[in-house]
Amino acid sequence: MPRAESSIYSQEVVGSPAKTQGTKAEARQREGDGILDGSIRTFVLRSGRITEAQRRAIERFGPKYLVPFTGAPLDLNALFLEKKHIVVEIGFGMGQATWKIAQTRAQFNYLGIEVHTPGVGRLISDLESHGLENVRIIQHDAVEVLKTMLPAESIAGIHIFYPDPWPKKRHHKRRLMQEAIVALMAAKLEVGGYLYFVTDIEEYASYAKASLDSCGALKNQYEDYAPHQAWRPETKFEHFAKGSGRGIFELLYIKR
Repeated sequence: MPRAESSIYSQEVVGSPAKTQGTKAEARQREGDGILDGSIRTFVLRSGRITEAQRRAIERFGPKYLVPFTGAPLDLNALFLEKKHIVVEIGFGMGQATWKIAQTRAQFNYLGIEVHTPGVGRLISDLESHGLENVRIIQHDAVEVLKTMLPAESIAGIHIFYPDPWPKKRHHKRRLMQEAIVALMAAKLEVGGYLYFVTDIEEYASYAKASLDSCGALKNQYEDYAPHQAWRPETKFEHFAKGSGRGIFELLYIKR
């Protein structure tokens, strides 16, 4: 049975997870360093078609929801009308899960990070139509935002739902869930904060789990893969993945 949501903020002291050993771990660390220094990107900007409605949403309501990338530390609480714990979502796609979670878990504020303009426009449109005031958006590389704009131990949670798995081995260096990036994310979490990762690619799930297990600051809330968290809505992408016979693999880690 899934644990109660309150356990996500458990601050009990736990044992250190086993660390990955040897040259394989060292190679993964070097790849992660490439992402950290900006020589490798975890995404490719595509010229996706933006609809007129998405364009209008950005032009009309963008100033309300968009936070410019500055490369300087943010006063996160100043972004929102009410002071609440803040959850960051990395790569929200079209934002369907984002606004639904913000609506049902209104006790949090949310900062969504996405590079693709159509998804930004769609999420802005949905936020405005549903009257949601607890979401802000940064349209920029998430790693750069993490490095420069989010203070240490400033956020209560990180959502990473269906990131690009970069399935070809030569592209694994572009994967977000590498040890160096996981360590960076862990540094931004409050003690008791959580990292929630979901993918439909089993090999990437195993890869991500190894990176998460290597981080001494994080503890697997379920020891192995997590059950579906009832508050996370199923998106059209997830429905399609299930219809294609692919499993859904979830990981939930807590900062010790």
